[in-house]
Amino acid sequence: MTKNVNKQQLLDSKLIIDKAGISSKMKVADLGCGASGFFAFPLAQAVGKEGLVYAVDIKKAALENVSRRARINNIRQVKIVWSDLEIFNAAKIETESLDAVFLINILYQSAKRVEMVREATRMLKRNGKMIIVEWNDADCPVGPPADNKVKEQLLKSGIKKMGMRLEDEFSAGNFHYGLIFIKQ
Repeated sequence: MTKNVNKQQLLDSKLIIDKAGISSKMKVADLGCGASGFFAFPLAQAVGKEGLVYAVDIKKAALENVSRRARINNIRQVKIVWSDLEIFNAAKIETESLDAVFLINILYQSAKRVEMVREATRMLKRNGKMIIVEWNDADCPVGPPADNKVKEQLLKSGIKKMGMRLEDEFSAGNFHYGLIFIKQ
């Protein structure tokens, strides 16, 4: 029997944003923001009215939902960006312009994970943070099949080869691990 699990039970956005050290006036991106903007809106609160959050997704319907919610709630620091993150330089976000990028439950969905990380790295300023949260190996009533899960050790070693330094690793919930990398 499948147990119903909601996103808030799976991931604590406040914990992850606090771990990343997000504060007012920062420029950040939620890469693969999804239809709910589950991280985009808490990020908008963290960066404040003088900050900026790029909500990026390949699905236009998802972006329309996020845009509508931002408009209804008068959240002007959320900027919508349609992009295919698997293509280098496709996102209309300036190179080396962001303080932090968030890849939350997105890498497992792609066969082109290296390209996605490369595109995320491009956007980061020197000393900027890349926050990655992915499914761990625990059995969960929801989530991807085991074959699609991103192996934590492989991710750590691969991203280090891309000029990133691992700053922190943490439990992002019962079914997720979190990694924070710094761009060298």
